[in-house]
Amino acid sequence: MPRFELTGVVLDAPDAQELGRFYQQLTGWPAIMDEPGWFKIAPEGTRNGISFQSEPLYTPPVWPSTTDHQQMQLHLDLRVDDLPAACAHAESLGAKLAGYQPQEDVRIYLDPVGHPFCLFEN
Repeated sequence: MPRFELTGVVLDAPDAQELGRFYQQLTGWPAIMDEPGWFKIAPEGTRNGISFQSEPLYTPPVWPSTTDHQQMQLHLDLRVDDLPAACAHAESLGAKLAGYQPQEDVRIYLDPVGHPFCLFEN
């Protein structure tokens, strides 16, 4: 069988650089690619990270999902070492706490273009 390696995930956005810089500030990861319509961040010392692609027809998902709106197709799980501090940091960058929070020890946020992401400790 051939070997497979996941090098990252790609999030669509109206502006790849704008959303990429949000996540760069959120995580502290450096940008490893910045070209028209494409932006990528990754933890120091690796090329495996999150990419952002400009999509002019981007439609934000709705969380929680409904049948009459764009559904979430993926979300990011980000482990943090201090959940209250990470939440405050995310909010200071423009993330919005989602109205629906299904777990006590996880906080679901919406990034500036509506992608849900989860922050949790452990």
